[in-house]
Amino acid sequence: MTKTATLALGGPAQDYAVLEGSIGPDVLDIRKLYARTGAFTFDPGFTSTAACESGITYIDGDQGVLLHRGYSIEDLARDSSFMEVAYLLTEGELPTHEELATFKYTISRHTMVHEQLMQFFRGFRRDAHPMAIMCGVVGALSAFYHDSTDIDDPKQRMIASHRLIAKMPTIAALAYKYSIGQPFIYPDNSLSYTGNFLRMTFAVPAEPYVVNPVVERALDRIFILHADHEQNASTSTVRLAGSSGANPFACIAAGIACLWGPAHGGANEAALNMLREIGTPDKIPHYIARAKDKDDSFRLMGFGHRVYKNYDPRATVMQQTVREVFKEMNVTDPIFDVALQLEEMALNDPYFIEKKLFPNVDFYSGIILSAIGFPTSMFTALFALARTVGWVAQWNEMIGDPEQKIGRPRQLYTGAPQRPFVPLDKR
Repeated sequence: MTKTATLALGGPAQDYAVLEGSIGPDVLDIRKLYARTGAFTFDPGFTSTAACESGITYIDGDQGVLLHRGYSIEDLARDSSFMEVAYLLTEGELPTHEELATFKYTISRHTMVHEQLMQFFRGFRRDAHPMAIMCGVVGALSAFYHDSTDIDDPKQRMIASHRLIAKMPTIAALAYKYSIGQPFIYPDNSLSYTGNFLRMTFAVPAEPYVVNPVVERALDRIFILHADHEQNASTSTVRLAGSSGANPFACIAAGIACLWGPAHGGANEAALNMLREIGTPDKIPHYIARAKDKDDSFRLMGFGHRVYKNYDPRATVMQQTVREVFKEMNVTDPIFDVALQLEEMALNDPYFIEKKLFPNVDFYSGIILSAIGFPTSMFTALFALARTVGWVAQWNEMIGDPEQKIGRPRQLYTGAPQRPFVPLDKR
């Protein structure tokens, strides 16, 4: 029997269907609300609104659960690779050996960018932020790859998806190289997806570059943890742009622009800056006291989460990775000592436990990326690189959804009512 909810507003009570997902909260179907009552709902930030139906990612913030196609993030990060997760998100199932090999080969055939795009990079100022470059270059891909912009052609959608996943590491590495004045390094398809990115980022023509397997695995794990996260701001932006029929490159560029916001993709940079402000372990008690003071504007960045009211499951994976990278890179920076001691103190402090202010994935990812050698300006670019897989999967799902309509949020208007126009000479 279908569950219903009854609402009376300015007239007879009306029944509205209650939709049930495979797991998670029920959803009240209010698509006919305006037609029946003449009223809208008011939900700033859409925090209580399901804007789409999706089978890709599930989050239970209260229990600290993150699933991709039903598989836990802990299992994927421990036993899988980013390419496997990319296949899972885009194709719906974990690949067989043969399917994974074919997928990797297909992606490797698209890692290069059009040579004219190399000149496009040089049109940016030398000190341009990598995210500014990525926004422009990804948006410009539609000017170079006309054969994969027809969203009504499934084959073109597939090719565009593969191109975006394959070219994003190249574009991110080129943006970094441009910002520091080093020569561009072309892809090496004999390497893994993540190993190739590390080489394009840190190699120079003057000497050979050998990928460190510990660093490669750590970065691959970070990519897995950032691959998708349900209907967050940037993913919703990609879907909203896509709902208008925009080409896939424009949609992903829109997602990058949204991700650039400090409240979204810049959290790991903010966490690292906080650690640098603290400076040395002996100052931690002072800053913890400030964080507890309601009258002090200081906040511990990298603790707590908008969705997770329990421990961020991605942070659990990162805890061990931090230590692996520190050991491999022989890290001696006091900033990393601050991070480890702050983590320990916060996890054992009743104040943080009561308020569920646990370290989140941004707390750990920022210090790992810094230890590897990435400047903070690249943190969000790396986030965009990984999240492209999720954006592509969500965009394809949206295109194939028969219930999808062009996005058109409504508003609670509080401006002036209609009033007579007064000619200029009479005002």
